[in-house]
Amino acid sequence: MFTIARPHKKGGWAMNSWERAGFRPSAVHRGVKMSTFDDPFDSSCELSRFGCVCGQHRSSAEHDHAERALRCDQVQSQAESLEKRYEGVVASALMRAMFPKEAARRAFLKSVGASTALAALSQFFPLQTATDVFAEAGTPEKKDLKVGFIPITCATPIIMAAPLGFYAKHGLNVDVVKTAGWAVIRDKTINKEYDASHMLAPMPIAITLGLGAQPIPFAVPAIENINGQGITLAVKHKDKRDPNDWKGMKFAIPFDYSMHNYLLRYYLAEHGLDPDTDVQLRSVPPPEMVANLRADNIDGFLAPDNICQRAIYDGVGFMHILSKEIWDGHPCCSFAASREFITGSPNSFAALTRAIVDATAYASKAENRKQIAEAIAPANYINAPVTVLEQVLTGTYADGLGGVKTDAKRVDFDPFPWQSFAVWMLTQMKRWGQIKGDVDYKQVAEQVYLATDTHKVMAEMGLAPPETSYKSFSVMGKTFDPAKPEDYLASFKIRKVT
Repeated sequence: MFTIARPHKKGGWAMNSWERAGFRPSAVHRGVKMSTFDDPFDSSCELSRFGCVCGQHRSSAEHDHAERALRCDQVQSQAESLEKRYEGVVASALMRAMFPKEAARRAFLKSVGASTALAALSQFFPLQTATDVFAEAGTPEKKDLKVGFIPITCATPIIMAAPLGFYAKHGLNVDVVKTAGWAVIRDKTINKEYDASHMLAPMPIAITLGLGAQPIPFAVPAIENINGQGITLAVKHKDKRDPNDWKGMKFAIPFDYSMHNYLLRYYLAEHGLDPDTDVQLRSVPPPEMVANLRADNIDGFLAPDNICQRAIYDGVGFMHILSKEIWDGHPCCSFAASREFITGSPNSFAALTRAIVDATAYASKAENRKQIAEAIAPANYINAPVTVLEQVLTGTYADGLGGVKTDAKRVDFDPFPWQSFAVWMLTQMKRWGQIKGDVDYKQVAEQVYLATDTHKVMAEMGLAPPETSYKSFSVMGKTFDPAKPEDYLASFKIRKVT
């Protein structure tokens, strides 16, 4: 018997309940992903067709055509669009339940016709009532939300989702709020001034563990960007390309609990420098780094690429190396929310996550990068010349040494929150004395990084999430095995003695 279940209010996302009710958009049939939004009463339509990302078109080509004319989510009113989606979801699930084989469904429809089939099914199953229940169950508890961000290209999906309509597409009215620094982001999110926020990838781990404060459970459903950072030095140091010449120099990082801190420390230590004794590391908000470099307060920084590129644009710095040369594919920033918000407003959180994943998928395509650069350049967002942002996002950039380089993966966007990322961060927190004593790497990683839930979201949206949440990777030639974090930690000669 086919039933519709409401989502659990004490946690979990609405789609978990939908799947228990029989909606399985990620199921595979004949080698393609099933689309929930195909017309179940079209005998020429395969319910297993891939469909488009937004769910309103039968193919990616049809979606792209509509998007070029006018973004697909703006073709009709949001209310009408959502109502039709809900109707399609309920009808598709019912037809799958009654006709699990395509041949039987097609034969039935050809023999009686779509309208007769719908009328017949409506006598035995209350389609409209089920649609109303389903729509109510999936409706965000809060549609007006505030999401904080730092004005850097790492926040691209969070920022662009506002001007390009991704939040509205998923039924939300989101005010993205430009914020001065990471400590402010943390405090405003903890104090519930923000419903969710842009955070450095290690920050939700630190907050959850109570590093430096009382522990507050936070979670990461999406990584904002991978790569997209660089080590920039002041122009006066053009002759100091060897890190062995950096003793006594002053470097800025955005925050103690940041990939920037861990990657810079890793790079220095691999070159024989102790980051706690041989150089000075200072926490400086990213928007203030170029001014500090110009004023000779610092000798360099490891920072987001738009900050690096702005220093080059202004003639005060040059690119030493991209962060991907330290670890190609490393995470940087994340989209994060408190567990309290997630459990209190599960539908709002699910809609936010879908919007972010949707925007991230759009940002991952090279052909969209120039449009995105224009969208996020204004003063209320990143407040940077479009030229600077294009150089970052397209990967064709001036290096500050008189050359022009091209690297299409200088920055990239992949929302999947690999739990092995979290395990690596925990090893570095312990390496540099931020964590004292034992740590349950796996438990913390799986508590904070929501890989299982994000896998379901991506599959439901027609994306291709990985089948596992752990993977090995290489950082400066050293392989990291997430199953052996203590062995990895013990392999470092330079570390803080605690």
